[in-house]
Amino acid sequence: MCSTTQAPKGHCLLLFIFLCVAVMPLNKLAAQTVAAQAKPRIIITADPELDDNNSLIRLLLYSSDLKIEGLIYASSQFHWKGDGKGTKWFVPGREYDRFGLDLCPCESWRWAEDERFIHDIVEAYEKAYPNLKTHNGQYPSPDELKSKIRYGNIEFDGDISKDSPGSDLIRSLIIDNEPGQLYITAWGGQSTIARALKSIEEQYQYTTEWDKIKRKIGRKVVLLPSGDQDATYSTYIKPNWPEIEYRQFRGGPNYGYGAQIRASEENAPYLTPAWMKENVSDRGSLGALYRVWGDGKQMVKGDVVDYFGIAGHTTEELKKMGYVVWMPVQAKGSWLGEGDNHTFMNMLGNGLRAHEQGTWGGWGGKVEAGPAAADIFTMPADASADAMADRMGSANNEPKAEELPYPNFFPQAQQDFAARMQWAVTPRYADANHEPEVTIQGPLTVVAAPGQKVRLRGTATDPDGNKVTLRWSQLPVGTYRGKVEIEQSGTSKAEVLAPDDVRPGQTIHVILEATDNGKPALTRYQRVVIMIGG
Repeated sequence: MCSTTQAPKGHCLLLFIFLCVAVMPLNKLAAQTVAAQAKPRIIITADPELDDNNSLIRLLLYSSDLKIEGLIYASSQFHWKGDGKGTKWFVPGREYDRFGLDLCPCESWRWAEDERFIHDIVEAYEKAYPNLKTHNGQYPSPDELKSKIRYGNIEFDGDISKDSPGSDLIRSLIIDNEPGQLYITAWGGQSTIARALKSIEEQYQYTTEWDKIKRKIGRKVVLLPSGDQDATYSTYIKPNWPEIEYRQFRGGPNYGYGAQIRASEENAPYLTPAWMKENVSDRGSLGALYRVWGDGKQMVKGDVVDYFGIAGHTTEELKKMGYVVWMPVQAKGSWLGEGDNHTFMNMLGNGLRAHEQGTWGGWGGKVEAGPAAADIFTMPADASADAMADRMGSANNEPKAEELPYPNFFPQAQQDFAARMQWAVTPRYADANHEPEVTIQGPLTVVAAPGQKVRLRGTATDPDGNKVTLRWSQLPVGTYRGKVEIEQSGTSKAEVLAPDDVRPGQTIHVILEATDNGKPALTRYQRVVIMIGG
């Protein structure tokens, strides 16, 4: 409900947005029968890198929030299978051409003969599924996920010369008539995605439908990359499909390799061996597949770049053993990496609605105009392992001095991950914590003028009957870049003052954050966008 009151001329207009706040328990049935909102359609393309393995485990724990349309094996400069015919392959500047290595041309690079890490993780999900479904009825069935698995263009990195089962699936999804956008991640190279687009081009380019098809795809497809790992984006997709949105997120939590090296005091506890063991590694079938430092595993036997599973050796000792050590050895059992999380963490149904626009920001960071973020995939061939480690550590850009700091969402994301790992091994709903629900009783977008006040109220309910703490804050992603005053930010009622220097068309983003006192504490949000009218 919303009402406005016109103040006398010369005074500011007072805008009331009435949102009731109550904190009350929901019963289990109500929590599990909430109508499914429109879920983002997403395709995952991944190579068999250690952090892809870990990111996929986290993703499947959030498959309740998503409509997963594809789980596709991809190649990259770091991993490719070869054609099995003895064909040798070499591209200058690739991983095998760095660190003084002289191992290629070669028939395959860091790809296991029977590679099936996606299958393995889906099968582990199948074992956890009965428990997961107890805690959230929106989880897809294991059979549904299995039906989405395909092998893409994995023979050689950057090769888009022929179709593959993976590219065929992507092609069919791109040209279907399902409403809404189609989000396609690239955790490895983008050759399978590029091949799908190229096959569409070959079919329609010289037909009367071509312009219509291109416009449709430009509106529909959103790429969510972890860099350009095989150069197919820069050499084919960008020149031929410039209308396709390319969301490279920056500024959010560091989920990558070596996150613990420069972790803040607030984030460091979530990366330790003790935390990982209690909340992840010892959590059933999915935890058993999750990679941590010194776990004794290696994705491809004899891989000179994969020393992460080896415990009890110093960096110098590993180098003498023939390994390319490109980041310092960490404590056994500690965080290894989930470097592709940023591509999907903004898709989650946590109330931030970050998928609606790339610049809106969420648990995966935000899209920003300006110079590209540091790219580890385009380093020169003579780059040292130390330079690689430095680049990895700085890949998550710090904000400019004049910018408001982006919220540190990492603790909330990790606690949420821990809760879902607990769901996977907990058969009774009452024995685990569940996230609160935040509701705005009114429009999520309102119009105001300079000097107006916006009074906000919200509701928060908790399915477990836990106490919920509310907090209002400015999310610094609006087009108005200055700080906004929020009064009574720690109560159920907040008053937001639109500054006098805002201009028509600018936006201010305010979020209501609700955190329960369960274990682990879980947080959900709602976002109100204040648009400045003319």
